[in-house]
Amino acid sequence: MKRLPALVMTAGLLLAQQPVFRVDVKLVRVLATVKDASGQPVGGLERGEFTVFDSGVKQDIAVFERHTEQPLSVTLLVDNSGSTGRELPYEIESVSRFLRAFFREGNPKDAISLYSFTHDVNLLSNFTRNQGRLEAPLKQLRADAGTSMYDAIWFGARALADREGRHVLILVTDGGDTTSAKNFQDALRAAHAADAVIYSILVVPVPNDPGRNVGGENALTTFSQSTGGRVFAPSVGPALDAAFQEILRDLRTQYMIGYYPKNLPPSTSKFREIKVQIQRPNLRVSTRSGYYGD
Repeated sequence: MKRLPALVMTAGLLLAQQPVFRVDVKLVRVLATVKDASGQPVGGLERGEFTVFDSGVKQDIAVFERHTEQPLSVTLLVDNSGSTGRELPYEIESVSRFLRAFFREGNPKDAISLYSFTHDVNLLSNFTRNQGRLEAPLKQLRADAGTSMYDAIWFGARALADREGRHVLILVTDGGDTTSAKNFQDALRAAHAADAVIYSILVVPVPNDPGRNVGGENALTTFSQSTGGRVFAPSVGPALDAAFQEILRDLRTQYMIGYYPKNLPPSTSKFREIKVQIQRPNLRVSTRSGYYGD
């Protein structure tokens, strides 16, 4: 049998052993809330009823969970600046009732952390399932000067980033920001980086109050819409309780959709837009607007 030259055999061996390089593409997770025309949550939808686009390109859904049981990490941000002084006792009572409802059901790994913010941002409790550990500092809150809302969102989002499962920020505030070191874009980018959904409860004492911060209220609307959350503007009392109940209902009926981005067009922006569509025309789906790529 004719033998091949050693050089050819070596080259063939090298070719056969040439390593295969794989691109490590990060799974993009999208939490989706689906409502009907009356605003009621819709469950029971199938994977095939959802279509996901990344930067305008249709993606293959790799992960789909209906009424996902992924554990919830919720960060509560309570504004106790001077402008909220009259409403603060009612806010504290409603937050306490929300805590009791939250821990009555759901995943045993669900946890809540609690921050307050004035001119400073204060961590009152790290993530816990101990309701007493959350309520004790909550009941000690007193109104003080200054409002660092953007800083609070930034710190809260960063604390969520490495938590298992779903990430949610709930703000209870009058919408003003007067003393933050961070700006709006810093806070929004931190929320996107943490895959955090923002729910804003806007407590405005008097609708026509000349001190009302309309710009801050618009910022809250953008935060919530961009991350797939919602904005509530309740009065204190039963309406405030109802806002917390709706948030809890949303969290218990979310879909989790995941995909590995592919065939994305070149872009000068690091922010990639996500769009989720659903086949049924009478349904509305809420998700975050995108994510920051590497």
